[in-house]
Amino acid sequence: MNQIIECVPNFSEGRNQDIINQISEAISNTKGVHLLNVDPGQATNRTVMTFVGDPDSVIAAAFNAIKTASEKIDMSKHSGEHPRFGATDVCPLIPVSNITMDELVPYAEKLAEKVSDELNIPIYLYENAAREDKRRNLANVRSGEYEGLKKKINSKDWKPDFGKEFNKKSGATAIGVRDFLIAYNINLNTKSTRLANAIAFDVREKGRIKRDGHPVIGEIVYDKDGNPESIPGSLKHVKAIGWYIEEFGIAQISMNLTNITETPIHIVFEEVVKKANARGASVTGSELVGLIPLKSMIDAGKYFLKKQNRSVGIPEEDIIKIAVESLGLNQVKTFDPTKNIIEYYLDKITNKNGRLIDLSTRSFSDEVSRETPAPGGGSVSSYVGALGTSLAGMVANLSCNTRGWENKVEIFSEKAHEINLLREKLLSLVDEDAHSFNSIMEAYKLPNDSDENKKIRSKAIKDATLYAAQIPLNIMIESYGSYEIIEFLANEGNQNSLSDSGVACLCVNTAIHGAYLNVRINLKDVSGGDYIMKKADKILKDSHLKKEKIMKLVEDKL
Repeated sequence: MNQIIECVPNFSEGRNQDIINQISEAISNTKGVHLLNVDPGQATNRTVMTFVGDPDSVIAAAFNAIKTASEKIDMSKHSGEHPRFGATDVCPLIPVSNITMDELVPYAEKLAEKVSDELNIPIYLYENAAREDKRRNLANVRSGEYEGLKKKINSKDWKPDFGKEFNKKSGATAIGVRDFLIAYNINLNTKSTRLANAIAFDVREKGRIKRDGHPVIGEIVYDKDGNPESIPGSLKHVKAIGWYIEEFGIAQISMNLTNITETPIHIVFEEVVKKANARGASVTGSELVGLIPLKSMIDAGKYFLKKQNRSVGIPEEDIIKIAVESLGLNQVKTFDPTKNIIEYYLDKITNKNGRLIDLSTRSFSDEVSRETPAPGGGSVSSYVGALGTSLAGMVANLSCNTRGWENKVEIFSEKAHEINLLREKLLSLVDEDAHSFNSIMEAYKLPNDSDENKKIRSKAIKDATLYAAQIPLNIMIESYGSYEIIEFLANEGNQNSLSDSGVACLCVNTAIHGAYLNVRINLKDVSGGDYIMKKADKILKDSHLKKEKIMKLVEDKL
């Protein structure tokens, strides 16, 4: 599955639209990234840009943007209300999909080194990329701002992580790795800003000022250093304040969730519900501002499903719907997954021609029947395997809902979840198989008008063919992985669906045999694929044995 990261660089220019446009074009013109937002500020003289893509493409785009900013922005002439110390002030990298923060740190270091070496800009690593605890906090890193930077760079404790010299024109840049920040508002059944603030103080990490006696008008309590003491709120990584929204006629708790891994959105929602109820108020819904990672919505949906003692092994669309309804995300404005979930948004703008798996059953059948070689037997095999796993998932979910089996919900829910993961992989392979054939065709189009070009073309054809053989092998592997679950369901699942377990088994076996034929034909005229063929032979043999065992079990019980 594709890795996706987000980058949110802040540039010290918010007034000159021409410069802003040049920086944004440096990003959008980089292959593999998508510029999602450009937010300039006049008073701050600062522009925040947001873009996403695979890690390597994002790093390339970030460098291009930093380079453009270094050419167009002169920090010696800059002024603005926001703290800053560089033309590109901060450049955080944020994991979105299929990558962890730890895995992202080397990319931040790679970018930092490249910027320092090629642009002569000193770099400080911050947050999860920081090499010292005191540098994790951006405020510490940026203290003294641009005006104090020359002295700071030359001090023993604040030498840059990359670079040594003060850059008068560009200043310095902080490059880091942080969690996805979510702007999230929770709606209350009140117009009272005071009440909303009280609830916000109850939950936010900072909490409220400690007072002697009365919690509102009592004397402030100070520590030995003369700083006001605070009573922490119940949630870490949450910033919150209460306000009244005239447009909606309600009070809201406006929050920034700064670490959704440790404090996910559904936990925040539930805690606010609890604290609001304790103060005589009710939560009526919530609102997301901007985009949210798919995982956050899936985790929320599964959380509420488990609370209801229901299976989590249902289609992704249904899990998201549960999350949306449970969080009340449609109360003040419509939550649209294709606009509000970052992976769905990217999929929408990058797959303008659509995917095979998004076609209707009839349309897919029509597409297969056309006089084009792709989609062909590999895609169909993968789709048949997906249908088999879908049936197995149905049996598992029906078993979850069998009267008297309430104590077995967790077991069957886990089986439904496992089979659903296999189903999603097989669905993705429907399109990947078609794409792999197209890659072979593209290789054949390469020029062969010289000995060197002939070698390049020959290698490209071989590589593309081996890749095309690997895809049906993956179909075999994923399909075979479902047998154990299907056998369990045939033995232990709802026996009214025994025939469905049998059909699931037959579909999986067909998918494996069909994919095997595609492995063979792809490797027919190419060398170097013996390891693929050997593995395919074994899976096919084992598949037939598994099929016979499960079908005997099913037929004996019918």
